Amino acid sequence: MTVYESGHIQPSRVEKFNFALTATPDQIFQLILEEDPEVLKVLLRNPNLKEEHLLTLLKRRDLAEDLINHIYQRRKTNISHPLILALVKNPGTPGALVRSLLPNLRLFELVDLCYIPGVTPDQRFAAERTILQRLPTTPVGNKITLARRATSTIVGELLKEGDARTVEACLNSPRLKEAAVFQLLTGPQATATTISMVARHSRWQQRPNLRMAILKNRQTPTVWFTLWLPTLTTPLLNQLLSSQRLSVQQKAQLRAELNKRGGRR
Repeated sequence: MTVYESGHIQPSRVEKFNFALTATPDQIFQLILEEDPEVLKVLLRNPNLKEEHLLTLLKRRDLAEDLINHIYQRRKTNISHPLILALVKNPGTPGALVRSLLPNLRLFELVDLCYIPGVTPDQRFAAERTILQRLPTTPVGNKITLARRATSTIVGELLKEGDARTVEACLNSPRLKEAAVFQLLTGPQATATTISMVARHSRWQQRPNLRMAILKNRQTPTVWFTLWLPTLTTPLLNQLLSSQRLSVQQKAQLRAELNKRGGRR
């Protein structure tokens, strides 16, 4: 149904528009359920419309971008934090507007946004990127909480920082992926302490790719060579021995293990 018919506004919609302009605060809550977006736009001009009405309206998951833009334009000069949060959480909010509002959100509001049912991939990506931009200035305590609650992308980035104070929380995260652990073990941030954290961890210690990454790192404590070399096949021992990244002591342990088996094969 169109707004105009034979050059005239339909009477039923005139009544709706008038009602939307003059409705009382209680009546506005009823109008928030209106399906006609043009009526909702008129409602935005009602002098009785308060922020509580807008927050209720923005809980609707079927709002068009055009209407959401109208809400923002009418409130942007003095917009409150709850309204910013409601706009960001609505799946109908245009991506450009979401990105402009995200810097106003608190750290864990950004985390929560990633898990809201119906959140779009663009919204989640933008929230993650905003969190990543804040990591350099985020206190350690908040990083530990992030490691427990955040998405796999955030947890992986935290792990790659290599801070022993946060590594344990990252390793315990159910969202952490093996690829991120591998990046830590093969990257410049790995230390004897953090390598041992991975080697001791019940979830990660038995994974072949991670074991080899640990044994190829010159920062790896000798205890892991002592424990693991006897469990490796001779071809794997020879492969490790050919690595240019190992220390003299580590190579000596490899040769000693191979000698026990009668030398290299």
